Amino acid sequence: MATRSGDDQVRYGIIGSGMMGGEHLLDLAHVPGAVAVALADPVEASLEWGRACAGHPVDTYHDYTELLARDDLDAVVVATPNMTHAAVLDDVLATDLAVLVEKPLCTTVEDAVAVAHRADGRDALTWVGLEYRFIPTVQTMVRELGTGRHGTTRMVSVREHRFPFLKKVGDWNRFNENSGGTLVEKCCHFFDLMRLVAGAEPVRVLASGGQDVNHLDEVYDGRVPDILDNAFVVVEFANGVRGMLDLCMFAEGGRFEQELTVVGDAGKYETTVPGDTVWWGPRDGAGPVEVPAPMHPDVPYPEFHMGSSFVEHLHFVDHVRSGTPPQVTVWDGVWSVAMGAAAHRSIDEGRPVLLEELGAPFGPA
Repeated sequence: MATRSGDDQVRYGIIGSGMMGGEHLLDLAHVPGAVAVALADPVEASLEWGRACAGHPVDTYHDYTELLARDDLDAVVVATPNMTHAAVLDDVLATDLAVLVEKPLCTTVEDAVAVAHRADGRDALTWVGLEYRFIPTVQTMVRELGTGRHGTTRMVSVREHRFPFLKKVGDWNRFNENSGGTLVEKCCHFFDLMRLVAGAEPVRVLASGGQDVNHLDEVYDGRVPDILDNAFVVVEFANGVRGMLDLCMFAEGGRFEQELTVVGDAGKYETTVPGDTVWWGPRDGAGPVEVPAPMHPDVPYPEFHMGSSFVEHLHFVDHVRSGTPPQVTVWDGVWSVAMGAAAHRSIDEGRPVLLEELGAPFGPA
């Protein structure tokens, strides 16, 4: 598709220039054929951060609808706080701009489904920022799984042992009502990867979790945060694959922040984030064998999710130009939210939860 500038340069507007908006801006400064020309954020300090990250003069707005009224944009990134996504996307999806919306798509399944149906009616690209798919070790593992040498996938596990949630503007991420809950806000990435690797839709979730260590001594407007800081989640898929998430957000002292394994009936793959290697181990004991997982050579900021946001934009720009469907769809975003929401319901109600209780199966009408 021709860009509005007529010079094949994809011109971005960034809505939300806080932590993730800044990451997008820093990466876009190095993406060939892309440029951020406008930022919108109601918080002046965030706009200052965005200007610094852009590295060149950009137009700024406190009201994102003024940004949307421009006639020179090709694409918009939505990186606002989670609880604002549904309302912001209501306006953004009314335009003909390509859209990349940060995860989670929305904080509730109902809002996510409504957004997805609206996006289905557009000709323009709508892409969900589940950038973990573009982490080097994850990409390499998925390619390896495509060879089939591990046999039939049976089990997928993700362990994330990390630091507590960072502080955000207005401390919005301290409360489930704003974030969607830890298992939606943070873990939608991992549920998306489980579903991608399983090759089937989830049907049942069983979870146990709590808030045992973090944020218990914090008070905001008289309220103590209610976000989970640890959980075990088991997901059963329609094809018999089982997934498991082991999350702890007070475990900074570990060797790796994340560990991923996929086991088939003929062998096992395992890898880490951060990392640059995937290990393959056949059941006959002739392993493990190291499979290199190099980072894209042009990644400017490896510390930002192992360069995955940068790689995501390389793909996104190509899709904007070609008009081809997104690699990560709005329905991928819906499923990742639904799996997290089911896990929260399982914890709250002390029982397994069927995805059909939340409206599954999800997809175009």
